Amino acid sequence: MLRLTEIKLPLDHPAEALRAAVLERLRIADADLLSVHVFRRGYDARRRSAIHLIYTLDVELRDEAAVLRAQKPSPHLQPTPDTQYRFVTRAPDGLSRRPVVIGMGPCGILAALLLAQMGFRPIVLERGKAVRERTQDTWGLWRKRVLNPESNVQFGEGGAGTFSDGKLYSQIKDPKHYGRKVLIEFVKAGAPDEILYVSKPHIGTFRLVGMVEKMRAEIESLGGEIRFQARVEDIVIEDGAVRGVKLADGSEIATDHVVLAIGHSARDTFAMLYEKGVYVEAKPFSVGFRIEHPQSLIDRARFGDFAGHPVLGAADYKLVHHAKNGRSVYSFCMCPGGTVVAATSEAGRVVTNGMSQYSRNERNANAGIVVGISPEQDYPGHPLAGIDLQRSLESRAFDLGGGDYSAPGQLVGDFVAGRPSKALGAVEPSYKPGVALGSLATALPEYAITAMREALPAFDRQIKGFAMHDAVLTGVETRTSSPIRIKRDPVSYQSLNTRGLYPAGEGAGYAGGILSAAVDGIEVAEAVALSMVAGAA
Repeated sequence: MLRLTEIKLPLDHPAEALRAAVLERLRIADADLLSVHVFRRGYDARRRSAIHLIYTLDVELRDEAAVLRAQKPSPHLQPTPDTQYRFVTRAPDGLSRRPVVIGMGPCGILAALLLAQMGFRPIVLERGKAVRERTQDTWGLWRKRVLNPESNVQFGEGGAGTFSDGKLYSQIKDPKHYGRKVLIEFVKAGAPDEILYVSKPHIGTFRLVGMVEKMRAEIESLGGEIRFQARVEDIVIEDGAVRGVKLADGSEIATDHVVLAIGHSARDTFAMLYEKGVYVEAKPFSVGFRIEHPQSLIDRARFGDFAGHPVLGAADYKLVHHAKNGRSVYSFCMCPGGTVVAATSEAGRVVTNGMSQYSRNERNANAGIVVGISPEQDYPGHPLAGIDLQRSLESRAFDLGGGDYSAPGQLVGDFVAGRPSKALGAVEPSYKPGVALGSLATALPEYAITAMREALPAFDRQIKGFAMHDAVLTGVETRTSSPIRIKRDPVSYQSLNTRGLYPAGEGAGYAGGILSAAVDGIEVAEAVALSMVAGAA
């Protein structure tokens, strides 16, 4: 098959236009075109008056070689790459120990699934609860202001990505097409087929719940074992190598291979690893607020008269501003037609995040507006100093919100002008348990507030109405990524100084989002499998 890229068609083109476009591009007769498959569909909305769909197509031809000979060399016409996943090995008979996967977010799930598919019968340890029980606990905070520190937005089956927009796109380099393997597994588990071809696929929370359960069932059917409410308190290390794990209930599991897929909020585990001597270093992350606008405003700004078109759906955006004080301010985890959610995992702290359902039909658009910070400049010294900074900001937000898990909020117009907000305007904030209006001036370091006050009017020049007075800011967003990196060898994927320990995913500093974390889980699972086979030889 051949792959054609950059096929541009009007937004409301008829179905037969795809085939006609291929015939015109290749200058061939209809009889010579055997099939057309849509590999990717995106859109170009740079001109709101003339929005086009952009296709990547895989085509089957009667005589591919003849067509290639007749064409001028072009990057937009190439042989279709082989994206089929092939296992790197299979488990040998008689393995004395099983691999352990700590954490059941996207990274842990894919690592465990792949190990199970190769026959290694992994043991998965998740400190939180199964996804449906976890959902009930999460609603307990949102609806009743009752936090379960072990079962919440951050901890539990599915990981933090379960309560998100379910975005499945990433800018990672993926030469082996592992992302395709992830998407195919998601479709097998119940995701809509469209995630295989739309340019910005997403699933949404409700669909993710069912998918996670089906993937768990497959892992178990292949011999894997999953234990919930199984918090790892210690890793047994002898002579620089992993020998097992100890759980909070006092039990131990002997193993030589541990996949550490703990997510970006397992602060107690980070501290344990550091105290054990595992190499950990501070890394940059970002802090800021959630911003909410009417979704209709974003739709009109991005799509003009095409706002509301069913093919386009709810509009998103991506913004960045380099402030005069040297800070970069950017939009993060934009959730079209979604809600702002309470995402803390620790008592007496407030953390915000965003999520959407598959339909993306809530009244507000929300996104993080965050400022990049770094250990060299903002939290020098101790490798875990970024965690201390996060906690201080989250505790401050808890106090500003009134001490009952309400979040502090402020209207954008008041924030830019430097005055407290006293009443809501046209935008009703979606955060539950609730928003306490006032001033956010002390919710973040002064350099971040200054940079954000400069950035918001600049963003308004890109999206008309972005700095509208009544848009709502809600604080604080601190869990944008892990504040630490558990460094690993780039070939073996093992910790730099602890053999058999495989740091993986977002918590270890090697991913950012569902797809990249899942891809990292595949890469690490392959490394574990090859190591176990070599050790058994």
